Amino acid sequence: MTLIYESGAVGAVPERVPPSIGDPALVTGSLMVTSMADIFQSFLQNGKIQVGFLGGAQVDKMGNINTTAVGSYDAPKVRLPGSGGACEIAIHAQRVLIITKLDKRAFPEKVDFITSTGKRVKKIITNMGILEPDETGEMVLTSLYPGVTFEAVQENVGWKLKQKASLAPVDLPHLNEIDLLRNKLDPKRQHIK
Repeated sequence: MTLIYESGAVGAVPERVPPSIGDPALVTGSLMVTSMADIFQSFLQNGKIQVGFLGGAQVDKMGNINTTAVGSYDAPKVRLPGSGGACEIAIHAQRVLIITKLDKRAFPEKVDFITSTGKRVKKIITNMGILEPDETGEMVLTSLYPGVTFEAVQENVGWKLKQKASLAPVDLPHLNEIDLLRNKLDPKRQHIK
């Protein structure tokens, strides 16, 4: 696996978890550092990116992502930072994985603004379980984490959630993986609270 950041770092091996895609830690050990235009034109739009990782303020039942505005676009309750490169990643990566915390406000039936389309979303990985598209493209619950119920997940989405007939269990991380995350990658707890 080669990590490519939209800011231009290719093959980065950062010593710590960077707080953003513009962090200098991404240059350390990189195979190359190039322009954002090269990342999008030579790699992404050229079909070379197999998996894109995204998140957003809102994700709806079709996997659409909103990072533009909560409420009306013209008079939003909250103005968000916008797409950055997310809309490009959503349409050009071969498949997209969304990683986000499950919360009813963040999972409405329909996002207030479609910043990035959900057409290539293959999984939504949350803190309670995993959702995947069915044959219509609607996100359905396919896996649950230990100790989490379907009802708890349903309480945190804004639509009548469907579930796969047989939910797959999700294994908890191994102790060495937890140690790596907490002590090596994010010792200051910037991302893992």
